[in-house]
Parts: sequence; C-alpha cells; structure tokens
Amino acid sequence: MKTFNYTIKDELGIHARPAGLLVKEAKKFQSKITLEGNGKSAEATKLMAMMSMGIKQGHELTVTAEGPDEDAAIAAMEEFLNNNL
Repeated sequence: MKTFNYTIKDELGIHARPAGLLVKEAKKFQSKITLEGNGKSAEATKLMAMMSMGIKQGHELTVTAEGPDEDAAIAAMEEFLNNNL
C-alpha cells in the first residue's frame, strides 16, 4: 500500500471538471485508489462519491493506492493532483 498527502490549491476545490479527469486517470490502474479528506473517503473511480466529499481549497487529501500497480498508480495520482488541483 502506498500513500501520500496533498493540500488542494485550486480555489474551487474538487469540482466537476477535474474530478471527472481524476476518475478517468484512476480507471487506468488495477489498484484500488482511495481519497480521504474532510472526514470522508471515496474511491477515486466514483465521481459522485468524490464530489460529495466537499473538498475545498486548503483541505488536505490523503491518497492511497493498493494493488498490483500501486507504485505507478500513486505516482500518476500525485502528478495529476499537482497539475490540476
């Protein structure tokens, strides 16, 4: 299992456009990718669950990947968040 923390920099937080792109990116991997923040958690492949977390600018997000390609998955998630949120 691989984990990293990320603080949301986007002034709108996790909103529809980047959340949709995040789901698309997460679906490329076999590993289960989970986001935790604001007292809630959701699988990165579940758009509505992620949107309902209410993650805003300044919130810390913990991203966890567990599975056969967890190293690649966690690296891709970290790159995605740095570039988009």
